[in-house]
Amino acid sequence: MTTREHVFISYLESLTEDRAALAALRRGLGQPPGTVPDTFRYVIPMMPDDAYPGSWKEATYYLISSLFALHPESVSDGNLGDHFAATLDPQSDNQDAVERRFTALLTADPADLHIYLRQGINFLKSKEIPVNWHQLMADTLRMERPQSVLWVRKRWANAFWRYNVSTSAESATNQSTN
Repeated sequence: MTTREHVFISYLESLTEDRAALAALRRGLGQPPGTVPDTFRYVIPMMPDDAYPGSWKEATYYLISSLFALHPESVSDGNLGDHFAATLDPQSDNQDAVERRFTALLTADPADLHIYLRQGINFLKSKEIPVNWHQLMADTLRMERPQSVLWVRKRWANAFWRYNVSTSAESATNQSTN
């Protein structure tokens, strides 16, 4: 499934060669979204009018810009569940650790999402897994509405555990034929 492009992500992608811009945006990591003045000059011009100070939408723009600056490698399909599933190696013992990390992200309170997303993106960066930033932006914006949080979590979980099940079944089939 290919994701609809988000104008803000396309803008961030245009900054990938601007090391100063990415460094300024990374300064927002580990801080509450929208509290680091170095990020203002890059985020504010692209923010929609309805992203008023203190809103979920404003926080999402700052959060995603900082995360993007941390790991600007992108892909045009999938969601966080797919990306975490891509780190699984059926021949390795890392599956439980990846699943625990992913479950922590899924169960994170939306108010703490910036912490868990930062950890998740750091993990994906360490595994050299690109991120569908357009989808992550859409999913994070959607989480403003409490009824949509569960919907997003289920989509991520579906992508992660369906991959995990199909990989396990494929591995079992390969073992039984050998």
